[in-house]
Formats: sequence, structure tokens, C-alpha cells
Amino acid sequence: MELLLLHYPFTVLFVAFLVLYQLHPAFKYFCKMTFYNVWLLTLSVLVIICSIPRGRNVENMKYFRISLLPLKYILGIKIVVKGKENLRTKKPFVLVLNHQTSLDILVMMDILPNRCAPITKKEILYMGTFGLACWLAGLIFIDRKKKKESISTLTEVAHSLHKENLRVLIFPEGTRNHDGSMLPFKSGAFQLAVKAQVPVIPAVISSYCDFYNQKEKRFTRGTSIIQILPEVKTLGLGPGDVPKLTAQVRDSMLVTYQQISGMINGASQE
Repeated sequence: MELLLLHYPFTVLFVAFLVLYQLHPAFKYFCKMTFYNVWLLTLSVLVIICSIPRGRNVENMKYFRISLLPLKYILGIKIVVKGKENLRTKKPFVLVLNHQTSLDILVMMDILPNRCAPITKKEILYMGTFGLACWLAGLIFIDRKKKKESISTLTEVAHSLHKENLRVLIFPEGTRNHDGSMLPFKSGAFQLAVKAQVPVIPAVISSYCDFYNQKEKRFTRGTSIIQILPEVKTLGLGPGDVPKLTAQVRDSMLVTYQQISGMINGASQE
């Protein structure tokens, strides 16, 4: 054994790595998440290089999509999209999506429409190369601690939707939710849709619990379903209709979330 270590140290380390990776779930989780984060930060450099000639522009989002495309195959995540025909519109809209983990960045790329600018927290802007790439790709940053400033930003976005033919993506829960359900929705996305008089298109990502669990440190191969629901029109609605609209969309998304998550869990038990 000592001779083996002396002559083939890298081979021994590689074999030990493979054994740990296959037999120790927490080690596999750590490796996959580290690889995922390193990929985001590293490939962001290429996104930056490709985006610089155009400057800050939502059209640069296509470079993000291309850079993330191989990652789902490497990590062993199969993404099934249902109802994609509901996104086949050339008009502006607000796309709302439930938020579970950082893996949502990878999964949502399969449905992100052209000229769609995600709205995200301002802290992302300071995440090194990834933050700069997001800025160049036209993401809209909101300081959640400054409500007046956030409202002002959303008002500007509402005016830009028609003028620049934009779509926006918002996580209405406002933060990640690991509990296998949905948090109460914040009203910002729906205020924006009503103010701009554009439809809301709900999209639901199934639970990752079949293959991913942060608390249990588990990350295996698995399937994620994205169900895109029909648009909810806002034409003629006013500020007073926002609470009802918010509740209506959340209820439909929650029912869908339970249905598609149950489909995966049922299939994995067979």
C-alpha cells in the first residue's frame, strides 16, 4: 500500500474521490454544489466577454442560456416543460415563478422567453463575475430594504414594457422556500402587471425533493417539471384589484405545484 501511495498518489486520490462520491451522499452534495457555483462564476466571464460589445442589454441573456445549457446534463437533472405554448406571444407580460433554491437559475433557462429581464435582489449585483454578467444581461435589481426605491424601479419597468417590448420574470415569494410549499406572495409583480396593463403568466417548478434536499445534504439525479399556465389578463384592472389577482394566481400555482410534484414523487416510488 505504501508503494502504491508513493508511485501513484493521484490515482489513489482519484479512486478515493470516486468511492466517496458514490457512497457518501453529503460528499456528493458538496461536490455538485461546488461545481455548480464554480461553473456559474467561471462561465460568467465568457458571458461578460460576449456581452461587452453590446453593453448592458437584455439581448445578452442568450449568452447566459447558452452557458448554462450543458450544466443540467452534467448534474443529471432532466427538465420537462409543459404548456410552453402559453409563452408563444410577442406581447409584453409578467412571468411569475415559484422560488425554491439557487437551482432555479438553471431550471428557468429552459423557459426564459426572448427579451425577458428577471427582477432580482440588489445583492446579486455584488457576486463577482456572476453579478457583472447579470448586469450586462439586463437584469433589474431591486433593493428590498428600500420600499420607495423599489416602487420607483417597478414604475419605470412598467413604462418600459410596451416601449421596449420587454417581458419580466419575478419570483413573487420574494425569497427561497425550502419547505415544499409556497410562501405568501408579495404584490409587486401584480402591481407591475396592472400598472402596465399586461397579462400575468404563471409558471410552476415542481418540488426538487425527489433529488435535492439542502438540509439532508442530498443531490442525486432527478426530474424537474415546469408547468406554464395560461395567461391571466389584467386589462381594465386597477390598484384595488391587486390583492384578488395575487391570491388568484397563487392559488392556481399552489394547486399546480402539488399536482406536478405528486407526479414525480409517484413515479419515483414505482
